[in-house]
Amino acid sequence: MLSIAVSIAFALVSAALLLSLWRLLRGPDKPDRILALDTLYINTIALLVLLGIHLSSSLYFEAALLIAMMGFVGTVALCKYLLRGDIIE
Repeated sequence: MLSIAVSIAFALVSAALLLSLWRLLRGPDKPDRILALDTLYINTIALLVLLGIHLSSSLYFEAALLIAMMGFVGTVALCKYLLRGDIIE
């Protein structure tokens, strides 16, 4: 039962990943593209967690935490650059 649920979740999160990539490439404004990039990070984290559940390995959960931290820092830096035009004060 769990393997079926993980397989369905893989398919749905992969579809969300592709839709976020589409928004990143075709976004009308810069804030839309930044939001799409943030959503790509979140979908990547979800895929890693699902892979960790599927393979029963805790290594993928640690990788998901690292990607989450880098994604947060990247999103903050892009938003700061978009608002002020400068990252370092």
